[in-house]
Order: sequence, then structure tokens, then C-alpha cells
Amino acid sequence: MTLSIVKIYTDGSCSPNPGPGGWGVVILPEQGKKVQLSGREEATTNNRMELQAALAALASLGSPHCVELYTDSKYVQKGITSWIDNWRKNNWLTAEREPVKNQDLWESLAQEMERHQVHWFWVKGHADNPYNEEADVLAAAARGRTPLPLSDETAIHIFLGITWKQKTHVGSWAAVLRYQDYFKVIGEGVEGSTANRVHIQASVCALRSLKRRLPVHIYTSSGYLKDGASNWVKGWAQNGWLTREGKEVSNREEWKQLTSLLQELTVSFHVIDRDMPPCHSQEAKELAREWVLELEGREG
Repeated sequence: MTLSIVKIYTDGSCSPNPGPGGWGVVILPEQGKKVQLSGREEATTNNRMELQAALAALASLGSPHCVELYTDSKYVQKGITSWIDNWRKNNWLTAEREPVKNQDLWESLAQEMERHQVHWFWVKGHADNPYNEEADVLAAAARGRTPLPLSDETAIHIFLGITWKQKTHVGSWAAVLRYQDYFKVIGEGVEGSTANRVHIQASVCALRSLKRRLPVHIYTSSGYLKDGASNWVKGWAQNGWLTREGKEVSNREEWKQLTSLLQELTVSFHVIDRDMPPCHSQEAKELAREWVLELEGREG
């Protein structure tokens, strides 16, 4: 029997970890329309949400399929392809004789895989893969977010928008800065960069433009920027700006510049809902689009 082919992208989200979580799935059948799935749990962990996303995706397929499943969780990808056989042989104990975490989901996932031919792939998160980003947005939305922007009149609110065209390596960023009833707009065109780098550059330039040392809220569409600034930079700095695998951190110089500013200022990063962005975020995005069109026009 010839199986239908389908590509699936999954992601899980939990903030804080453990805490409220969500998962998202993007299903791309060989024929037919794209399908989006999502769900949430009130008290969970990031790893459970990653597993739940993969489980829900496979369970949603009504008949056996040949599946290419892409996850940005090495825990899921390695667990299902390398670790699970030994866990079963050891009666669901690790090599350290500790109970395997999330055994219930691992068992359900293994059972679901018996219906399908599944090929597992790891994809780097927040690396401009559109379907991985789409799954990430679904997971974060399902988890639930505080309505943005925050009603904090004591702080400066910075709304970032970027446009990046991979084919021409031309982009632009814009920032709308608001403090109470006062507004300022800044931005510039960028060449020979990447979308992730432009997100960092935009935040650096916006923070450098501040005249007052007040608390700051930055609103961005980039989970890479938010997670990097909020969680990853401390570990990178302590490790000499190398990853856990010993490789140089991508966009290291830009992260260093941002880290220096974060040591001077109190900054909170917030990821916006791309489908329903705050009005000033939409304004920044539209300005960035206009400026990149002007830049392309000058070059043409």
C-alpha cells in the first residue's frame, strides 16, 4: 500500500518552565490544505509540550502516512530515535537508574508511531524557518499571553518592526518609542545581514537612543531576540561566547552590544501576536517596509 506523504512541524512552549504551556503543529500534506493545531496545559514543562505537539500531530492523521516530522527539540528527536529502546529494555529507567521523565507521553508517542512511517528531523529554532516559526507562534498563543502593550506609564515602550529580503540581502528596521504621551520614530536600512541579526541591531540602536534611564519594555515579533536577551546571553557570556557544543555564538558582536546595554538598563522583552500586533508594532513594520523599498529603489 502506498502511503500518503505529509510534512509536520511541531513546537512546544512553556513560560515559566515549569508553568503554563502550549503546543503548536503545522501539517503540510502532499495534497490538500495546510492544517494548524494547538493546545495548552495549565501546569506543565517545555519538554512535555514538545512531546505533546508531536503526539497530537501524529494522532490527528486519520490513516497511516509516511511522515517527515520536524522538531526544534533535540530531547524529542534523540529520545524517539536513540534513547527509547534502552528505556524500554531497562523497564523505563535511565542509565542512572532513575525513572524516565514523561514516560506516559513517550509510551503514547511510540504507540502512535506504529501506525505510520515516521522520519524525524531536528531543525534549529528561531532560524528563519517559516513553518518552525509558525508552529512557535501557535504554541505561544495557545499558552496564553498577557495583553500587549502593557499599561505601564512609568516605563518607555519600544515597538520594533523589521523587514528582511533574503534574495537581495536588503532590509530595514524601525522603532516607535513611546513614553506616556511622547513619541519618537527611528530606523535605518541594512544590507548584508540576516533577519535575526537585524532584530538584535534594532533593539541595540533603540536602547542607545534613550536619553532617560527608565524601565523599558521592548515589543518584538522575534522569539530569537526575546529568548536570547532574556535567557541565553548570560550563559553565552560565561562560556566565552561559545555554545554548549563549543561553536561560536551566531551574531556574537551584536549580542555583546546588547548585553552591555542590558547591564545598564532594566529591559523586559515581549513577543507580540503577529496576527493581532499592537498598533505601534504594526506602524513600525509598515515603516520598515517603506524604507526597504526606498533602499531597493536607490540601488535600482
